[in-house]
Amino acid sequence: MVLYQLEDPIRVLTIYVAQGLVLVTFAYLAFRILKRDRKRLNLIFSGFYISATIGIIFNWIYGPIANLEVVLILNYFTNFGVFYSPIFFVVFDLILLKSEKVITTTKQVLILLGFGIYMFCMIFFVLAGVGWGVSFNADWAPVWELPFFLYLTLGETFFAIGPLLYLSFQIYNKFEDEQLKKKWKYFILGVCAMIGFMYGIFFSNFLDIKMVRTLMGAIGVILAIIGGYLMYNGVGRQLSS
Repeated sequence: MVLYQLEDPIRVLTIYVAQGLVLVTFAYLAFRILKRDRKRLNLIFSGFYISATIGIIFNWIYGPIANLEVVLILNYFTNFGVFYSPIFFVVFDLILLKSEKVITTTKQVLILLGFGIYMFCMIFFVLAGVGWGVSFNADWAPVWELPFFLYLTLGETFFAIGPLLYLSFQIYNKFEDEQLKKKWKYFILGVCAMIGFMYGIFFSNFLDIKMVRTLMGAIGVILAIIGGYLMYNGVGRQLSS
């Protein structure tokens, strides 16, 4: 395996400092949720943080590698972990809205598996080669080709982000207690911050403009950490207490 020294300081800061802060924050929040109880809702809620953390770890691993085949595969796992994560909140919202009697274990598994299959199919873009999937610029930063960009962005929007926002507002409107509405509002704000972080990644990887990547590296870590804490403080803290 060929290694190289990361020469771009912005890329070093983005991968090992900015994303490192997100990784530590998300791992800590998942630990806090699971520490007190590992019931179904806790496991599903923490799944968001765990999936994103795993994706970031893969990004750390391939950061100093200069073997294209290896980097492509590890980047695939990075994308899978990070962009699969919102589906856990979709399942969580469905359970709160409909109850576990309606959203049975089988239905939960089918939703997670169905979106997992969609994410798995990203591998075909990786294998398709130049012009379809992911390439890398001179700094070894990922560049998304249009077909891959559309596949992932549209899939994330219609199967995860869209349903998550719809269900979250449905739940918010059902609450009559003002304290519960306030807590759920924090969760929705956290979801919106997370969405901003994700779409920032989508467009910065597609546009491949260094200034955009730099701004996203700075703004993205703020959105991710604030969003993670807002979702935890709004809902996750109650699950772990």
